[in-house]
Amino acid sequence: MADYEETAQRVTRYEPGKFERDKARVQDGFWGKVRHTLGRISFVEDAVAAYYCAIDPDTPVQVKAILMGALAYFILPVDMVPDVLTVFGFADDAAVLAAAYRKVSQYVRPAHRERARDAMAQLRGDDEAA
Repeated sequence: MADYEETAQRVTRYEPGKFERDKARVQDGFWGKVRHTLGRISFVEDAVAAYYCAIDPDTPVQVKAILMGALAYFILPVDMVPDVLTVFGFADDAAVLAAAYRKVSQYVRPAHRERARDAMAQLRGDDEAA
């Protein structure tokens, strides 16, 4: 069985260079991944709330680094369990995001969750209109 806690520690550690790479990866691919996974995984709204926390100027940089690392892992096209295996493929993504979330949950504010709910509602509306 994959060691998700070890993976979570590796992808969420704070290193300035890694943080910048993770941040760029998230900025480039996050919303595409959200659209692709909408309705397929249960934790996508939590990922969006984590995203809003990570881009909040009031969030401490160490917290941003943890969240960006987890979100960058979520976006990666190749990870421990391929995402094409719909039921199991996102298990590692969920585990890494959950481990990161546990570390920083006190920084994910109601405003981040509200923005996530609004974004999800808008995306669902966009999907229905398409």
